[in-house]
Amino acid sequence: MKPISVCLAVLGLSGPLLVQAATTLPIPATPIKPLRRAAPLPGEVQPVAPRTLAAPAIPQLLLAPPISQVNRIQYLSNGHIEVANAVVLLSPAEEGQARQIAAEVVRRTFAARSKLNEVDISVYRRGTYGGFGGPLPLLTASVPRPRLPEMNGWASGDAYDRAWEAATTTTPAARNEVISTQVKENNITFYGNSSEAMKDETQRKVSRLVGVQNGLLYRGEDSLPVAALTFDDAPHPMFEPLLLDLLRRGQVHSTFFVIGRNAQAYPYFIRDMVAEGHEVANHTYHHVRLPPLPIAAVTQEIRQTNQALQDITGQPVRFFRPPGGDYTAATLAASRSLGLTTVFWTDDPADFQNPGHAVLTNRFSRNLEPGGIILLHDNALQTLQVFANFLNAAYKRKLALTTLSEMLSARPGDKFTVAKPLSKPALVHQSGLP
Repeated sequence: MKPISVCLAVLGLSGPLLVQAATTLPIPATPIKPLRRAAPLPGEVQPVAPRTLAAPAIPQLLLAPPISQVNRIQYLSNGHIEVANAVVLLSPAEEGQARQIAAEVVRRTFAARSKLNEVDISVYRRGTYGGFGGPLPLLTASVPRPRLPEMNGWASGDAYDRAWEAATTTTPAARNEVISTQVKENNITFYGNSSEAMKDETQRKVSRLVGVQNGLLYRGEDSLPVAALTFDDAPHPMFEPLLLDLLRRGQVHSTFFVIGRNAQAYPYFIRDMVAEGHEVANHTYHHVRLPPLPIAAVTQEIRQTNQALQDITGQPVRFFRPPGGDYTAATLAASRSLGLTTVFWTDDPADFQNPGHAVLTNRFSRNLEPGGIILLHDNALQTLQVFANFLNAAYKRKLALTTLSEMLSARPGDKFTVAKPLSKPALVHQSGLP
């Protein structure tokens, strides 16, 4: 047995305190290891931006006695609520008991930590598990503590609206694609010949002045006290309920650029977004870089995500953002052909690089302006940790943060709800678990 401990410095708790410190706990010498496939699926391997630092460690919860199918259980707090995320791997012989095993893991997780408000669980086939971006889970569920009895009933065959099961367990064939190991994620990059590049630059300049231009949007109207808040790569289990809770407390709305396969596996989070006044938009189905792909594949990535979101929400999709800000003239044409406006940004603090609380706050504040479009990521831990700083910066500038659609529809004389500063998060017990 080898001990593991998580220290406060590693968790980045010098700013707003969000993550509960873990005690030293034993970890089995031979943890569960999934079988790996020879070829990654589209989006399973993501490029890393230069100067990206290691993400803060997330504490793990170990069940005693252990459940053999559990790969890991992690937990986080946003200073107001605490959520755990469990990953379970099943052999083919165990798949028929997937609901029952999931319900037992959720029940035991709640029992192991009294402070948990919610447990989210994803159950995968062990032989094809490739991490979050790999093949879809067999089933997922989101369980607030008061709804645990419904989860138990679901395990026995009842309906439960915060659960999802795959219609099939087959693994889609891998598709060859170009994957770079280093990308300039925070840049907007056009790929094309010199003539195409000149035309694109002209479109950019015009769009910056007049808003939506030829299916492009770079910024909104700068004479009104409103900016658009956007999050890429949604939804992620564990992070999504924490972020939605902060947005609710801060009285701000956002546009979530959704990865289609994430929406398919976690549809209840998409419904939560819409129910709480947020907007969902298109970020491709697999989160792949589009320039290397044939135009038919690009169109399919966008169309498939549109369909997934419309199936969940019953509403048409209005906006699209290419992963990494990488695009070609054909990318924009494909987006327009599907009735979408392609959206870029004015304020990107590069939260995916884990630059630290002070740097992240300064970058956000430096470019925060009326008509701006803010780019954040819903699974960036440091964004959760400094989100109160973001809202405070908007509050001091009397700036409303809202969705893209609401920003574009704003008119002089409208009443705007300024971002509300968040209360100070609860302190962490430095001696160990509270």
